Amino acid sequence: MILAVRLAAPALLLALSSGVSAQSRHNLQPPVTDIGEQIYDLHTLMLVICVVIFIAVFGVMFWAILHHRKSRGAVAATFHENTSVEIAWTIIPVLILLGMAWPATKTVLAMKDTTEPDITIKATGYQWKWGYDYLQGEGEGIRFVSTLATPRAQIAGRAEKGPHYLLEVDRPLVVPVGKRIRILTTANDVIHAWWIPAFGVKQDAIPGFIRDTWFRAEKEGVYRGSCAELCGRDHAFMPIEVHVVSAEAYSKWVAEQLAERAAGLEDDKREWALAELVERGAEVFAANCAACHQSDGKGLPPAFPPLDGSKVVLGEQAEQIRLVLNGKAGTAMAAFGGMLSDADLAAVITYTRNAWGNSTGEAVQPAVVAQARGD
Repeated sequence: MILAVRLAAPALLLALSSGVSAQSRHNLQPPVTDIGEQIYDLHTLMLVICVVIFIAVFGVMFWAILHHRKSRGAVAATFHENTSVEIAWTIIPVLILLGMAWPATKTVLAMKDTTEPDITIKATGYQWKWGYDYLQGEGEGIRFVSTLATPRAQIAGRAEKGPHYLLEVDRPLVVPVGKRIRILTTANDVIHAWWIPAFGVKQDAIPGFIRDTWFRAEKEGVYRGSCAELCGRDHAFMPIEVHVVSAEAYSKWVAEQLAERAAGLEDDKREWALAELVERGAEVFAANCAACHQSDGKGLPPAFPPLDGSKVVLGEQAEQIRLVLNGKAGTAMAAFGGMLSDADLAAVITYTRNAWGNSTGEAVQPAVVAQARGD
């Protein structure tokens, strides 16, 4: 029996760890980080150990049933107060557990070592999107919100679906290949979780707390994940998309983002025409508000009230600006002050006041939003 187990173990290891070279829908995603590879190897090791134990235990059991059956005149043995047996069934499991715990502990310690990062990025979970702030390293100062890019009509089945239709975002996180990336996670409303299977990364994002994790992707490509906590109504529509690119491509992307940020600062300062604000506001609304309040402004009462004909939207500008900036406690209305620029906020507020059946003819300027932030 022991010989059979010894012969079976290498064959099982070879069969089960088909390697990370091929994607399998029955296994973990092929890892592209050192931590991911360690997790993959641990998964395979634990599975092999469990299969070997299963074969050994059930092999002994069926062998005993076959050779010690009553028809063969077998007499039940007694192991009462058998010191050797008791020592054996204590020591063997302890050794097995130690053999499993040692590599697992090394991997967990490596996962928690977030020292000496090349780039530090804060990921903030919102219902239901991610906000990214590049805090340290190349790209410092870049800030954006990443939202599901797939139109609701496509999700509802009224349009053709792509293979990643629930995992595509409008603005992906971009990082350079081979660099140590530290991710700080937090949340603005409820508990979320930042999870990329190919990186071997899953870290909760908890309101009022800063947690951290890290990864170093060794292969360029597009890697996808999602929020791994049940964070509310649109939990299934809160994807994560990371583009791992070459150092040259990353530097180019950083330059583009910083130029865009500079242009955004200019947008916050200038005076906008009503038509310009409405056009830009329609885009901001589609990306950030339509999931709850619907594209027709009718909402989903009572959780998400209609904006078409709303007393708040048709009332004083200052009241609506405060609501959009700060959210509303005890409701699903998020605070967008930390997510959107003054120009975007002014545009989306102007849009809601002049869309559907609303026609105030009023334009809310970024300077008014900026003033409300300081009040």
